[in-house]
Amino acid sequence: MRIRIYEIADTKEIMKLFYDTIHEVNIRDYTEEQVAAWAPANMDIEVWIKSLGSKFTYVAEEDKIIGFGELEANGHIDRFYCHKDFQRKGVGKKILEQIELKANSLGVEKLFTEASITAKPFFESQGFIVIKKQEVERRGQKLINFVMEKDFKNY
Repeated sequence: MRIRIYEIADTKEIMKLFYDTIHEVNIRDYTEEQVAAWAPANMDIEVWIKSLGSKFTYVAEEDKIIGFGELEANGHIDRFYCHKDFQRKGVGKKILEQIELKANSLGVEKLFTEASITAKPFFESQGFIVIKKQEVERRGQKLINFVMEKDFKNY
């Protein structure tokens, strides 16, 4: 497995991984209507290119893209997804290690994210704590997620 910086040519594959993960993994914790609102079939590639390129986006690759994660300069971890066939195989941990190295180099003192019900156990296993449970709205659907953070001053 190789971790590298996102390239524009990765965008379609990342969008597919995002869509497939939500529809095939997160469906365990959310309804059909919720996942359809969260990851609609008609996503705009230009919006994704702009979004992925505006953050420190890391891609895990093993013949194909098997995961990705985004860090913003303020310590926010935005999208963080692992391919359905590579869950619980250390992919997320490797991406998070890269994000933590970058955060450290930026002088970030706290990492934070809004983790899905599905992702919450992973982030807890990596030292994140739940700050609060919240309900967010996506395209008219309400979804539960968790604001989580990890104190980073000790790294």
